[in-house]
Amino acid sequence: MPEKITIVQVGGSIESALKGDYQIDVKMILTESWQQTLRSRLAINLGLLFSLGLGMLVSLVASTYLGGIDSVIVDPQAGMLLNIVVTVAIWPFMAGVEMMGVQHAVGMKSHVKMIFAFLNRASWVVLTALLTSVLISIGFQLFLAPGIFLAVTLSTTVPLVIEKKMTPMKAIILSVKALRFKFFPLLAMYSLLLASLAMLLLPFAFLFDSSIAPLGIVIFIIGISFLAPLFYNAKGIVYREVFGISIATSDASNIPHNISKPTSNESNSNSDDTFSA
Repeated sequence: MPEKITIVQVGGSIESALKGDYQIDVKMILTESWQQTLRSRLAINLGLLFSLGLGMLVSLVASTYLGGIDSVIVDPQAGMLLNIVVTVAIWPFMAGVEMMGVQHAVGMKSHVKMIFAFLNRASWVVLTALLTSVLISIGFQLFLAPGIFLAVTLSTTVPLVIEKKMTPMKAIILSVKALRFKFFPLLAMYSLLLASLAMLLLPFAFLFDSSIAPLGIVIFIIGISFLAPLFYNAKGIVYREVFGISIATSDASNIPHNISKPTSNESNSNSDDTFSA
């Protein structure tokens, strides 16, 4: 007899998200994401290092075909083309980093090999990243406020494409419709994270021309090794609270520890849009 699989919905739901029926507690999100970061940050950091290294390699190779780095810097069209090439190259792997934060939000462990786990959705992920980037850029060019609004409300598009199996346009529309209800708490959270990044850059800037410049670099590297996972863990918690996450488990005792009051349905096979626990 096939093993019985229980599907557990954690957090919110699409229906409640579209009504604005969810809470964004900035203090709670940052506290929980910090605890998750302290427990495990290696996989996210390694995933980011891989993506950064790949992006630098692609930039170096692609820029040689565009006349060199100097030409790319002074030519807006070449710069835009290079940005598109880098986006296409790294986002199939950055999607794995995003989903590490989602997994942490339901108490599941992540591994660095997860950056290769969603290559089957690479085309949708890349298209989503390109569309959101274009929309945010247009928003900033029109006026500062639309750019900020879109940057905040489009922050959950990639997990929607992967976890909910949505098309890029559906994910973009849903993300904006749902997150607009809690724009200001989300803006406050992302602003705090951005301010933390600025604070990390201060020692580097102050010590840049001094004999102890390497100390500023060390401080920045250590700080960013905590701040980057904190950012993605916070995004994962926001996604959980707004849209909910479906996880499949074959044993109730294996349900992640931070699941509270779940609703469950039983099935005889794993669903394609659930995590396995």
